[in-house]
Amino acid sequence: MAKKVKKVAFLTAGGLAPCLSSSIGFLIDEYTKKAPDVELIGYLDGYMGLLKGESIKVTDEVRKNALKLTKHGGSPIGNSRVKLTNVKDCVKRGLVKEGEDPLKVAADQLVKDGVDVLHTIGGDDTNTTAADLAAYLAKNNYELIVVGLPKTVDNDVYPIKQSLGAYTAAEEGAKYFWNVVKEGSASPRSLIIHEVMGRNCGWLTAFTGIYYRKMLRSVKANLVPSFGWSKENLDLNAVYVPESKIDFAAEARRLKAVMDKLGRVNIFVSEGACVKEIIAEMRKRGEEVPVDAFGHPRLDKVNVGQYFAKRFGELLGAEKTQVFKSGYFARSAAPCKKDLELIQKCCALAVDSALAGVGGVVGKDEDDSNTIRACEFDRVKGGKPFNVRNSRFRKMLREIGQPRVRKTRVVKK
Repeated sequence: MAKKVKKVAFLTAGGLAPCLSSSIGFLIDEYTKKAPDVELIGYLDGYMGLLKGESIKVTDEVRKNALKLTKHGGSPIGNSRVKLTNVKDCVKRGLVKEGEDPLKVAADQLVKDGVDVLHTIGGDDTNTTAADLAAYLAKNNYELIVVGLPKTVDNDVYPIKQSLGAYTAAEEGAKYFWNVVKEGSASPRSLIIHEVMGRNCGWLTAFTGIYYRKMLRSVKANLVPSFGWSKENLDLNAVYVPESKIDFAAEARRLKAVMDKLGRVNIFVSEGACVKEIIAEMRKRGEEVPVDAFGHPRLDKVNVGQYFAKRFGELLGAEKTQVFKSGYFARSAAPCKKDLELIQKCCALAVDSALAGVGGVVGKDEDDSNTIRACEFDRVKGGKPFNVRNSRFRKMLREIGQPRVRKTRVVKK
């Protein structure tokens, strides 16, 4: 029989995604309806707040207005990037003392606060950290359960079919590009690079492109093809993702023909495309590549967009080259209708799972017919690649004249 839940805590962690504030709002609303006597708190700034014992109480006023949180992007309780198993980093940042185990500090703080259930809302790093914490709690007989929600605009978490916020990020990235694509009219032989988030997975880049082209088709009636604004010169010309190999010489020949004909070229590229090659070149030059708390290379230092801009700019004879990054615009947005529906369903089940004493990460389980359920923590991991055989992606490449991509990684079935 599940332990009676008296107190529940929330935390949001990692980068932002268009689901954090909404997830908190829906969770509060679900608890208010299903278990109104349960006390609710939110740890400030993710695992950092948990380690420091800093939290905020969910008052009656907040409960009453909980659904207003679903209208916002960002997180009302703040985020941070903290890995509880990275002891050295936690000590360096003053989150624990020398000789302390961050997992034990976190577990003891939960006990001190009287928490029975911890809801973690984050991506693969957040939920693998939640898995580490859940395993520690179980091993050391803490009567606590962890129920996570899968947040990441990259949509790259096993075994989750669709992470929360990814649909919105793709839509917002498309809206962003609809404005900046007009920069192509600011100069002849203009090269525009749109760098989209996606460290290891090209899903967001692919679907931002798909949604942008859908938007372009929808406004076709308002274009003036004979006088500048045509679908042809506003369309994409290339989409590059981490899962594909790029033949720069062949692509340069193809895109130079486009540049010669239209006077402009528009490229979408994932921030993680060609990262290994770029890092190898940086290290040959003696440049250090910094990493974050999770051991990932700092992509802002690698700067994929600038790499593509320099390389293609020279090969295409571009007179003006610009790099635009939609990431912060897209990831901070309030969720779209499609995401809201998925977030609400996942939050409802997350509360049911918590009250029943079932831990895990709640989402569409792609190994169980995409049923929304609490996926076991030992099955949750990041690094899921985008399937470049996706029919919508292949259709887009075919329509823009880009050769079919060659995979660099095997897609898990």
